[in-house]
Amino acid sequence: MPEPLRFRTETFKIVQLTDTHWTNFDERDRLTRQLMETVLDSEQPDLVFLTGDMLGGADCKDADRGMRQLVHPIEERGLSWTAVMGNHDDESTLRREELWRVMESCAHFVGKRGPRNITGVGNYVLPVMNRKGERPAAFLWGIDSSSYATTDIGGWGWITRDQIAWYERTARQVRRRWSITDEERLRVPALAFFHIPLPEYDEVWRTQVCYGQKHEDVCAPKINTGFFAALHEVGEVIGTFVGHDHINDFWGTLYGIRLCYGRCSGYGGYGKEGFPCGARVIELQEGVRDFRTWLRLEDGRTIIQQPEHRPLVEGQESGNREPMSHAIA
Repeated sequence: MPEPLRFRTETFKIVQLTDTHWTNFDERDRLTRQLMETVLDSEQPDLVFLTGDMLGGADCKDADRGMRQLVHPIEERGLSWTAVMGNHDDESTLRREELWRVMESCAHFVGKRGPRNITGVGNYVLPVMNRKGERPAAFLWGIDSSSYATTDIGGWGWITRDQIAWYERTARQVRRRWSITDEERLRVPALAFFHIPLPEYDEVWRTQVCYGQKHEDVCAPKINTGFFAALHEVGEVIGTFVGHDHINDFWGTLYGIRLCYGRCSGYGGYGKEGFPCGARVIELQEGVRDFRTWLRLEDGRTIIQQPEHRPLVEGQESGNREPMSHAIA
């Protein structure tokens, strides 16, 4: 059993890897492994969080073998890691439940399968303990954002209402379990990780100052089930992290929550020339309800300050960014 997550110094660092689209250890996968090794050796994180589409769907001929190959650089470095499911992960040879059991068999995996009576596989919360190991100094939520619409409207899946009710209930239970006071909540941040962006990712780009790039449409579900509203009302989550859209990497703040894309970390799916693969890095500081974030690219470069995007005023042209539809890899 891996040790519980905790702050070993005053900071706790997370590397988010997303959309690796691993297949059969072909040349694209070798590039993905090289990127992972570069990022992990440069950042030396406390936790690696894989945010879906870890496997390349039907192109991956053996999901068990592919998953173990993918996480080998993490496992051999003895790094704690966890994951949430994407829309392609169960399109290979294993269902979601079976793939989760493969991950659970890995020595340094710290994720939780979550309750079986709600939608999805891998809905959970991980406490990050303080340096003394006595109390949580942060919480990390993993949510299964599903795959495709379950009704005839088509498009992408969504976080369901039973998952939202579970989140609200569990957040209250966690607070009671640890006797977290209102004053203490001001020093205990929470982050949420899932694969498919919420509709609010489109809203934040259209209405707020954002940082980073948007080269394709925000491919959110067609209906809004209210997960963002629940996060806002509960008031503990200060940042969300998604993947899914390979050539978006922006972040912006909407109603007190920072909505962040990762940086596409794999070569098995679609991409864009001049938009290299990489990873998002997140750093928490013990006792501070905030986080720093930056990008680490495939060649080892770090992007601390992403380009600023200001929302368009009525009648203004969109400039040199031309959104495209989400490509299916």
